[in-house]
Amino acid sequence: MSTAIFSAIEAGFIYAIMALGVYLSFRILDFPDLTVDGSFVTGAAVASVLIINGTNPFLASAAALLVGFAAGSITGILHTKGKINPLLSGILMMIALYSINLRIMGRSNVPLLQQDTIMTAMTEVWQNAGLDKAINSMISFAGFVPRTWAIFVTMAFVVIVIKLLLDQLLKTEIGLALRATGDNKQMVSSFSANTDWLTIFGLGLSNALVAFSGALVAQYGGFSDVGMGIGMIVIGLASVIIGEALFGARTIARATLAVIGGAIVYRIILALALRVQFLETGDVKLITAVIVIVALIVPNIVAAQKEKRSKKRKTQAQERGERVAEAQTDYKSI
Repeated sequence: MSTAIFSAIEAGFIYAIMALGVYLSFRILDFPDLTVDGSFVTGAAVASVLIINGTNPFLASAAALLVGFAAGSITGILHTKGKINPLLSGILMMIALYSINLRIMGRSNVPLLQQDTIMTAMTEVWQNAGLDKAINSMISFAGFVPRTWAIFVTMAFVVIVIKLLLDQLLKTEIGLALRATGDNKQMVSSFSANTDWLTIFGLGLSNALVAFSGALVAQYGGFSDVGMGIGMIVIGLASVIIGEALFGARTIARATLAVIGGAIVYRIILALALRVQFLETGDVKLITAVIVIVALIVPNIVAAQKEKRSKKRKTQAQERGERVAEAQTDYKSI
């Protein structure tokens, strides 16, 4: 059980980068971007092909980030310059990327088990430095010894850095314009701001994060597959919705932190669900759909209950006020 939860948190950190990208398009730009299902695989495909051809895995991951930015930008151009519906723009780009991903990989699956990746490089550094032994000796009382702490710590660090950079970006003039574009595009246009450029830039940045996450997932899992992006937008939305429901989203910093928390919680729920005897690995998509449905319904029920209790308290306070007023009137008449 401890190993499963530890692995779920590890994967949660990696998928949190993808969830931050989905948050950027879905919440900040208010754009239902289905390009995610394709750009996630594009990142994995580019990184995998570069790695098996001898490219440094860090450079390969950076290349995946750039290719993801290009994919998202094209979706933005289709919508802003081509005047295509946002949903249809994403669907068209997702379909196009499926063929492009096959072209990049040359086949449907590229294994990385015998290759040097970011994960193997970080694990080697940690083991040579003796960091794993040091940490395990400190927590020996817990009776849990993971294979290595390298991926856990490295991915946590990468996610926090991306979160802080995203927070800072959204506080700049461009970031504020991005947020305003998502809230009210017509108002931003009335101030002579170029909303087309902002939309293209925002979608490019969103898919850059998604593709980078795809590259890391491929190196974490040891392969890239042309079908690994199916349903990724739903997983990203699940992370955003679960995070906002559990941790709130009153400020940008809190919202991005909630998205990271949501991605980790989602992975833990998924890991625990798959341990149920009658559920199988093939039920992952069904479990994801159920998690999203629950995450969407529960906050509405809780909000309705709060509103009902608030109305009840106001009614009781009003009744108490009326009784006091009546008592004062009776006293004066005496």
